[in-house]
Amino acid sequence: MTAVTPASAGPLAVLPRIPLVLEPTPLHHAPRLSRELGVPILLKRDDLTGVGLGGNKLRGLEYILADLRARGCDSLVTGAGPQSNWTMLAALTCLRNQIEPHVICYGQPAEPKAESKAEGNMRLLRWLGVDVRFTGEQDRASVDAGIEAAAAELGRAGQRPYPVPRGGATPLGALGYVRASLELAAQLDVLGERPRAVWTATGSGGTQAGLVAGAALTNAPYDVIGVTVSRPVNEATDRVRDLAARAAERAGLHVTPAEPEVRGGWIGPGYGQPSAGGQAAARLAATTEGVFLDPVFGAKAMAALIADCRSGRAEGTQVFLVSGGAPTLFAGGPP
Repeated sequence: MTAVTPASAGPLAVLPRIPLVLEPTPLHHAPRLSRELGVPILLKRDDLTGVGLGGNKLRGLEYILADLRARGCDSLVTGAGPQSNWTMLAALTCLRNQIEPHVICYGQPAEPKAESKAEGNMRLLRWLGVDVRFTGEQDRASVDAGIEAAAAELGRAGQRPYPVPRGGATPLGALGYVRASLELAAQLDVLGERPRAVWTATGSGGTQAGLVAGAALTNAPYDVIGVTVSRPVNEATDRVRDLAARAAERAGLHVTPAEPEVRGGWIGPGYGQPSAGGQAAARLAATTEGVFLDPVFGAKAMAALIADCRSGRAEGTQVFLVSGGAPTLFAGGPP
């Protein structure tokens, strides 16, 4: 495989970007996990991206914050659930760059007496003093209207808000993992590895979309397999397909992304809730490799990879994206 470098990636190399990630993040063999599963496993450690407690969302934020600056905006409005890694990292990077963050969450705020006992990402948001608003509805889609309303309110107050949809899943945000694919290609060249698949959890779809477009750009030998942790397979597939095509177009890349592969059956009790399979997979990753997986995204994706390995479906080297989410390990009781 011939590595494609950022300098040879055409327009992608010159798009404005605010550096946030300590790159390259490690790509290393997982020897004990590989022996356990009978398949060579490599871990791409995007839990070690460098800001806060790390995580995959930082890659897209490099492009999003640069665009915010270019448009002359002074604040960012986004949202998700109360334990969202996306909103916490978005807020943290905004503060680091003197941008005012505003976070919209679905659901109800905690009772005043319980606020001091906030956990995980919400504890960090409160500690940082971020403006957090709740929609009062359990429907995740209520966040979309909340973002629009908050942005309008800030605009009326004379600010220049920059609204970003849930998860940062925009064509611009997906470019973070197009660029990460260049990084991965170079690392695989050094290791002399030609993996058959790269695995990731798929929620809002931006990470998988970027990897799919990036695989086309680098002529990668692997398939990108997303494990949906949020939406039905058909809906997740449609989102990833659309985002991958629009990301490639946004960067001026003359590539045709492959049809996304999204696996279902691993959501468990529901979005944002740990599953038995995920818990077992996370424990195996921790005890064999000393790597913690978040309980509601990475753990479920690892469970799917483990099942493929043990059934004989997975052949050849497999790369697993460790996407971060450490704060969620400290929310909702023991992992």
